[in-house]
Amino acid sequence: MPMKHKIEIPGLDSLETAAAEFLKEIGQNRLVALYGAMGAGKTTFTTAVCKALGVEEDAISSPTFAIVNEYRARGGESIFHFDFYRIDRPAEALDIGLYDYLDSGCLCIMEWPENIEELLPEETLKVSISVSPSGARILQWED
Repeated sequence: MPMKHKIEIPGLDSLETAAAEFLKEIGQNRLVALYGAMGAGKTTFTTAVCKALGVEEDAISSPTFAIVNEYRARGGESIFHFDFYRIDRPAEALDIGLYDYLDSGCLCIMEWPENIEELLPEETLKVSISVSPSGARILQWED
């Protein structure tokens, strides 16, 4: 029976706590697909997760044009941040060596994964970010 998870982020001042809770709850999952509408907070949340892992905040940016950015966590391990928004064909993700990244054992956080859905490994954690009427962000997933 899959377990449902939900983290509510009332505002930006709660991001740090939410990121730490998220990392605790995902455990050893290394493939995270973030689904959400434009402006839902995918990049902002990814930044908070990276900061929680010790990445310098000014090193973090949306990889919209590069498709993937690599960051270094506190312990030296890599974190890969993907933005598939501009991908028109899944083959474009394969051209950047997608599976090399996904098979690396490093944390891979993917924005706009719906553009490469058929390439996502079965073990990918599918997390949705939505905006509640109050403006809070709601993270939800099953594992």
